[in-house]
Amino acid sequence: MAACRKVLLFMLGLLVAGCYPPPATYPTTKLVMSRRLKLCDHFLHLLPDWQRGEKAAQQEAAWLADTAYKAAAGISRVNNSHFPGWAGNWLINMRVQDRGLCWHYQHDMYRELRRRHLRYFRIGCCVRDKGSRSEHNCVYVAAANGSWPRVWVLDAWMWNGRLKVNYGPELDQKDWADLPEVTQELAIIYPEEHGWPVEHWYYVRKPNGKYTVFYAPESMTAPQTLRMFDHIERGRKTHPGKLTNY
Repeated sequence: MAACRKVLLFMLGLLVAGCYPPPATYPTTKLVMSRRLKLCDHFLHLLPDWQRGEKAAQQEAAWLADTAYKAAAGISRVNNSHFPGWAGNWLINMRVQDRGLCWHYQHDMYRELRRRHLRYFRIGCCVRDKGSRSEHNCVYVAAANGSWPRVWVLDAWMWNGRLKVNYGPELDQKDWADLPEVTQELAIIYPEEHGWPVEHWYYVRKPNGKYTVFYAPESMTAPQTLRMFDHIERGRKTHPGKLTNY
């Protein structure tokens, strides 16, 4: 009975913690620092043996691992997500929140991981259950010449900015797939070393509920577009001289 009580309290704690975006200090906690080091090692093992020992490769892998955890938390704070996963989707679909769907996080994570020129790795997009009601979108890190599924999948959505990682070959390949068309689309807006701030959204919701690219004429006066530019302006004040909030 006592063991069951402990499990219930632990699950309740996870639920409560997931109801709020991670604080700015989250990525530098002892637990997350150890996860960042582990993810860096995972990335390096995507490379050929002869590349893993190169200092530049190690620096690139460390930057990707560190940025993945920091960006996931920073994106959640920008989105002001109150609930993780599917619970958060309900608030967005009810127009209570602007952002926080899994493909929002996918686009946002891709944007953040493209802030540096990558020589050893590349960023891609993937999906589970494409076209179904349970469709789930993520980004992944692969070796520069690597291909799906030998990748590490990064999910910032499921735990509300607390990064979840999965090794591609361990995922059910009947359900998961690469999304090269989405990667190609995002790469145009977010080339390597781009200068868009963390508050920028590629797709915005029009008053009729449908989404369109932020530069479409019909999106110029959409309330969500106006809120995006307001967030960008506030971001310039809260993190002056930096494109990110992390």
